Amino acid sequence: MQRLYSTFARGWPGAGLFTLRLIAAIAAFHYVLNGLASDPTLLRTVMEALAGFLLGAGLWTPVAGGVLSIIALWSGYSGMGDSWAQILLAATGAALAMLGPGVWSIDSRLFGRKRLIHEPPGPRKSPPKE
Repeated sequence: MQRLYSTFARGWPGAGLFTLRLIAAIAAFHYVLNGLASDPTLLRTVMEALAGFLLGAGLWTPVAGGVLSIIALWSGYSGMGDSWAQILLAATGAALAMLGPGVWSIDSRLFGRKRLIHEPPGPRKSPPKE
């Protein structure tokens, strides 16, 4: 993941990415709930729900954003639901795949840079005797 993103955005950009991830997840779940009632294709519905969940959590963001983009473009092209809303969801998923999850994500915790504190060499202290 570090090869994809040099840093995970902090501060206002990180908050913006967090908000964008949550909005994409909410929109994906909205289409999942509507798709369960109208679309008999269970695989597409499950994949869209999984991509929405992963985006909301910030786990495997490039993969989840790409999958959500492909599913939303396919749904918009095939005429399921509002085409413009599906294109907007696809663009949001692609943007998240390219920008990354931000600092408030599981990806950041798992794959972000860690701060290592180097202790200078010196005499070792023995543990206290009882």
